[in-house]
Amino acid sequence: MATSSTKSKVLHGIFWKLMERGGTQALQFIIQIILARLLLPADYGVIALIAIFIAIASVFVHSGFNTALIQKKNADKLDFSSVFYLSLFVSILMYGFLYLSAPAIARFYDESQIIPVLRVLSITLFFGAVNSVQYAVVSREMKFKKVFFSSLGGMLFSGILGIGMAFMGFGVWALVAQHLVQQILITFILWFTVKWRPSSEFSLARLRNLFAFGGKLLCSSLLETVYHNIYGLVIGKFYNAEMLGYFTRGDQFPKLLMTNINSSISSVMLPALSAHQEDKNRVKAMVRRSIVTSSFVIFPLMAGLAVCAEPLVNLLLTEKWLPCVPFLQIMCLAYAFWPVHTANLQAINALGRSDIFLKLEIIKKCIGVAALLISVPFGIYVMVAFKPVTSVISTAINSYPNRKLLDYSFKEQWIDIMPSLLLSVVMGAAIYTVNYSGWNELTKLFVQVIAGIVIYTGLAYLLKLECFIYLLDTVKQLLHKNAERKWNCNE
Repeated sequence: MATSSTKSKVLHGIFWKLMERGGTQALQFIIQIILARLLLPADYGVIALIAIFIAIASVFVHSGFNTALIQKKNADKLDFSSVFYLSLFVSILMYGFLYLSAPAIARFYDESQIIPVLRVLSITLFFGAVNSVQYAVVSREMKFKKVFFSSLGGMLFSGILGIGMAFMGFGVWALVAQHLVQQILITFILWFTVKWRPSSEFSLARLRNLFAFGGKLLCSSLLETVYHNIYGLVIGKFYNAEMLGYFTRGDQFPKLLMTNINSSISSVMLPALSAHQEDKNRVKAMVRRSIVTSSFVIFPLMAGLAVCAEPLVNLLLTEKWLPCVPFLQIMCLAYAFWPVHTANLQAINALGRSDIFLKLEIIKKCIGVAALLISVPFGIYVMVAFKPVTSVISTAINSYPNRKLLDYSFKEQWIDIMPSLLLSVVMGAAIYTVNYSGWNELTKLFVQVIAGIVIYTGLAYLLKLECFIYLLDTVKQLLHKNAERKWNCNE
């Protein structure tokens, strides 16, 4: 009974997290398409560069405490309030640092526009401090429905503002206004929808206790953030804002799909796995289900997107963005293996082994930086092409501890995902031939999408893949429960 209840709660949480991520990201995608047609690649390059510095500063604001609040079983009001005040204090320090550093950063990248833009956009740090605690409250209670409405509302109004400013010729400031207003609105809406309020209490002892777990995550998150943005820093320095704009745009398409699904699952899996941390067999079963199911969904999406990249970019963004196509295709390969990374790492966190998590991050980042240094002399495309290579290596590194912790080895994990991977390759190869048809871009895309869905699901059905059958059964259960609720309401 408890298992059924947990499954229902997890599925409900994943549904609303998917709605929050998928709904807002879908809306953001539409907004970004319109903005990309109105603005120049160089405008996006400037924002992408500044966003890197803000992302690094945000790591210190969150400090790993929000994840520690989710993981701690008996976290109370004093824990949440202490984290809130600390995060707010750190956000003030980080804003001051970025404000004073703006001229030096502008000189390093030879881009004077960085100074005012960085100083204005860094204001989002204050709202991030509030959001981090609000999201921890929502995650513990798995009430992602509230986040869905706040995110959707913030995205809608900020998007309208950004498009309006871009249409009137404000250039990069249209993007600044969109990002800033979005964060303000999300925080404002959550303040009224999430019942939690900080009390006047503060405890250094509680923070020290939380930091025992969150401190390692802070270091891990800092490594992760710097590592994932180091390519942007290098491209911005050795090339120009326009080329960084192309790279950022190419990265955005697969990242959009990947983040929606991966973040939704990981946000729900951490509290779900933490609740069963004493039952290793149960945790293993949940991790395996996460890897198999998410891979079954993400592999074909990444394969299809890589194949459809050129007609998609040409149709949505116009010819001025075609140089981003190679980056888009390469990044599809890199992001495809994220579900394996995430499931393994979430299991390690749920078991309270943030020390192992940190060690893994250090090892992976050392390998990644080494690959970057080796590839830089050979040009930007070779440099980016190393990302899928390091991604595959990282799957082995992330899975290694779980061979002992959960008796779930790297070999066993690859056996689990191999059917989905092979089907995705077959599907991708089949629909790639449509690119030589001579049809217009819209027709190509339509045929490729329909053919891809039919080929992939058809082969999965014929081969009776376990993950495909599981998804069908889950959908049937959800539909049945929904029908029962409607029947009871009518009675």
